Amino acid sequence: MLQRIWAITQKELTLTLRDRGTLIIVLSIPLLQLLLFAYAIHTDVKHIPVVVADQSLDSSSRAYLDAMVQSAYFEIVSAVSGESDVVRAIDEGQARVGIVIPPNFATNVTQGDAQVLLVVDGSNSFTTLSAYNAANVIAQNYAVKLVLSNLAQSSNSSPSSPLTAHVEILYNPDLNDLWFLIPGMIGMLLQTQTIALTALAVVREREVGTMEQILVTPIRPLELMLGKTIPNLGIVVANMATIMLMGIVVFGVPFRGNLPLFTVLALVYSTCGLGLGLLISSISQNQRQAQQLVMMITFVGMFLSGFIFPRYAMPAILSTIGYIFPLTYFIPISRGIFTKGIGIEFLGGEVLAIVIFVVVILFFSARLFRQRLD
Repeated sequence: MLQRIWAITQKELTLTLRDRGTLIIVLSIPLLQLLLFAYAIHTDVKHIPVVVADQSLDSSSRAYLDAMVQSAYFEIVSAVSGESDVVRAIDEGQARVGIVIPPNFATNVTQGDAQVLLVVDGSNSFTTLSAYNAANVIAQNYAVKLVLSNLAQSSNSSPSSPLTAHVEILYNPDLNDLWFLIPGMIGMLLQTQTIALTALAVVREREVGTMEQILVTPIRPLELMLGKTIPNLGIVVANMATIMLMGIVVFGVPFRGNLPLFTVLALVYSTCGLGLGLLISSISQNQRQAQQLVMMITFVGMFLSGFIFPRYAMPAILSTIGYIFPLTYFIPISRGIFTKGIGIEFLGGEVLAIVIFVVVILFFSARLFRQRLD
């Protein structure tokens, strides 16, 4: 059995090493994806371009605008005269947010009935949410400072707020997006890489006519699956090591967990992805169909696994569908070991699910391959 598996492994290694151009692309694509995702994806949007219509032009309006700018969420790019000009600037793409401060703002602040109009471009959800939340917080802080200042002037003392909330953020105190994204990104890139590497393995043999040569050998379906998986597993290990090194060294994401444990679980998860690729290859009629299935699975899995959007916020039916993707179970493992430093005692359910996936997928891959041969 081992000799037959090694023979297929040698054949796949020879084909892989012979095509050096494809090998270089396979090894470089995850790095490119990592760089693009790390620098392009930010859930907390800052430096939002703002157009301002300050119709009051007094010290209070300037203090309010200074508070908006100093928060680092907003950046004033131009000043206009009225609300219609603000909307026009947003329509033209000059700004994403407009602030309209009415006349006599300082007087209204003193009387306690000042109002500010915030116009937000709702065509971008991330910008809209960041601008809305930041503007509310800044306005509340500005109002509290005014109230405390008025109380201090009237009582000749320094009043304090009756309630102070002390918030302690575990594992990511600076709310760095990369600390959240990169552990999940490792799982996402491993899924994409492993499925794509083996999705064309069997269907390519069928299209080029070498399947008949394999059929005359004593190789068994499961042995063929394992022989085609092992070489690709080596490529996946190299990519995983490169991604982790880039995340830790280049992007400064701390690794707090057990490295051997993470490596073993990542290899089991990668085997699951390789088996899923072989399953796709076994049921596909041609390479184009296999590529389309790979794109569909990786695309849907990325959104339903909790990589970007939390699964508890999804509708029940979509959250249930997400359970059929191995990435759904590996993301808590990756973030738990990578960011939190927890052990396997807290990840027993996810680990068991991935092991079951590996066994089931390899079994059905071999079974479907045998049925296609018959």
